[in-house]
Amino acid sequence: MVFDPSLLHTLEALFTEEQHVFSFKKGTYLFQEGEAASNIFWLQSGKIQIGKVIPDGRELTIRISKAMDMLIEMALFEEDANYTMNARAIESGEALVIPRRKLESALSSKTELMVQWLRYTHNHHLRTQSKLRDLVLNGKKGGVYSTLIRMGNTFGEKTEDGLRLNVSLTNQEMANLCGTSREVVNRLLSELRKEGIIKMKRNRIILCDIDYLKQEVNCENCPIDMCQID
Repeated sequence: MVFDPSLLHTLEALFTEEQHVFSFKKGTYLFQEGEAASNIFWLQSGKIQIGKVIPDGRELTIRISKAMDMLIEMALFEEDANYTMNARAIESGEALVIPRRKLESALSSKTELMVQWLRYTHNHHLRTQSKLRDLVLNGKKGGVYSTLIRMGNTFGEKTEDGLRLNVSLTNQEMANLCGTSREVVNRLLSELRKEGIIKMKRNRIILCDIDYLKQEVNCENCPIDMCQID
């Protein structure tokens, strides 16, 4: 999600001043749900899967964060704040880190910064609500289609064949994003390949006809910034 320029400048100064760079490898956790929330991470490279385990034991992925995204899976200004999600690396990278208390202090002392921060987090929550709404209202097929659309808006790179998704996910990881089973994802992706709507090349999905996907889910043409997976 894009930061307001003034918020970005202040955050850059805070993180740079701390001079704490955290390197992570694919498959490792930056934090897990229920742990004490002591630090805030600002991704510089790599990709992080944000999600949680639901009561039936399945994993639900809320989003995939990329470079310049901030991991704020906690309630600020709480005495004993805990992380509310799991953050697992699906691509190795680095993140800048600052203590939660340092950010809270900066927000408390600068009213304009607090306003910009609230706007940023509000948009952040609207994205999540929009994604969950699509999963609930559109069924399994619509859930997969809307997830592909969001991935195209977030990770898509234009090529001669269509939008190439610059993120590598297993079908199980894709299923976790869609709130469905791997078998459903396997079947729907296979059908889309046969119809020429998508293709696979070098372990990447290419959306050859994203307009078809939008028509199938009665896309409301939301602002691109709201229709993202990060």
